[in-house]
Amino acid sequence: MNNAPIGVFDSGVGGLTCVKELAKLLPHEDIVYLGDTARVPYGTRSKETIAGYTEQDMAFLRGHNVKMILVACGTASSIIMSNSSFSENSEPVFSGVVKPAAHAACAATKSGRIGVIATSATIKSGSYGKVIRSINPSAKVIGKACPMFVPLVENGYVAPDCAPTRYFAEEYLECMKREKVDTLILGCTHYPHLSEIISDIMGSEVKLISSSAELARFAVKTLTFNDELAEREENGRIKLYCTDSVELFSENVERFLGEGFESTIEKCSLT
Repeated sequence: MNNAPIGVFDSGVGGLTCVKELAKLLPHEDIVYLGDTARVPYGTRSKETIAGYTEQDMAFLRGHNVKMILVACGTASSIIMSNSSFSENSEPVFSGVVKPAAHAACAATKSGRIGVIATSATIKSGSYGKVIRSINPSAKVIGKACPMFVPLVENGYVAPDCAPTRYFAEEYLECMKREKVDTLILGCTHYPHLSEIISDIMGSEVKLISSSAELARFAVKTLTFNDELAEREENGRIKLYCTDSVELFSENVERFLGEGFESTIEKCSLT
């Protein structure tokens, strides 16, 4: 057993989808979340810049003595897979969203035609395609960068009838419909907030894979296997940190975590 907290970070509020799923699956765990809201989005930055930000994010969480780090950012997850400075043997254990989501997509697809929507940096890295083809070499992977999704989510444009968001979603998803994918990975943890719009456009027959939900399930399996689940009867505490306005961040927390999740919020600096 291990009562140390689970650390989660993202460039903004998207990773709260992972926190929400974690709190449901592991209600007795303490969670420390870092949203680097001062530097969102990561997806438009260079590899070197993203790697530097990611190192700072992980160092911050290690400073809170976490037992596991969940990289709830598709862009950062892609970078750590191709950067030798991030060793999978380091302590504490960490995981990004790419591998859990890729495995879930391969298990779900029937046609082998898998779509991936993510930030520009994630799509350019080809990270999802590499993992998917290592599992299923015959799979066809169609990737599409959706750069407007993150700012839309960060600013609350997530309602199913939101006209600006639907306009961009229809444009981004046209290639997925044309390629007749039967499984679509939401490769950025911001994107599940748009799942109703995406599902409506793609149709109910297309399976949506939430990268953040799959990462939370990975955490459950790993902590259970390593016998590191918390040993407490009361619910765990959720501590949230942001690097910009607490007021603006709080609005998103209320919107995306919803009712029933008690948390505290503080501003922090990473530089």
